Amino acid sequence: MSQDLEQSFVKQLKDNQNIIHKICRLYTSGEDAHKDLFQEITIQLWKAYPKFRGDSKFTTWAYRVALNTAITLYRKSTRSISTTEFDNSKHFIKQEDYNFEEEEQIKLMYKAVYQLNDIEKALVFMYLEDKDYEEISETLGISEVNARVKMNRIKGKLKKILNP
Repeated sequence: MSQDLEQSFVKQLKDNQNIIHKICRLYTSGEDAHKDLFQEITIQLWKAYPKFRGDSKFTTWAYRVALNTAITLYRKSTRSISTTEFDNSKHFIKQEDYNFEEEEQIKLMYKAVYQLNDIEKALVFMYLEDKDYEEISETLGISEVNARVKMNRIKGKLKKILNP
């Protein structure tokens, strides 16, 4: 793999690692699981990066890879995560500290979102990231109309969960 491709990947990952942290927080509970998923998503992004053609924004592509990785790894309650060796001696990407203790309201929202199914979680996540329905539908592989309808139903579900 060329040096330019590697440098491009490292820069993109560094600039967008908060996307991965948010997905990890959405699909895991606990710091160790968060770190494991973060590492696995990073590896999957790295393995897929040579195929990234730039037809969509890097963030849209990264959302898709990260969400698919998270859903695949955490959908089954009995799972064994197979890991891939990653030579980080060449490119050390410092993982920013992530404060698990902050913002009680966010914790309540995450607790409610945990009760949703995997696709609903992904939709809520992208909605909260201010992604438009066109990008949400492209990332999740559903129509814009379907994304809007699902989001309205999810809002109702969350209201019932948060205000029983």
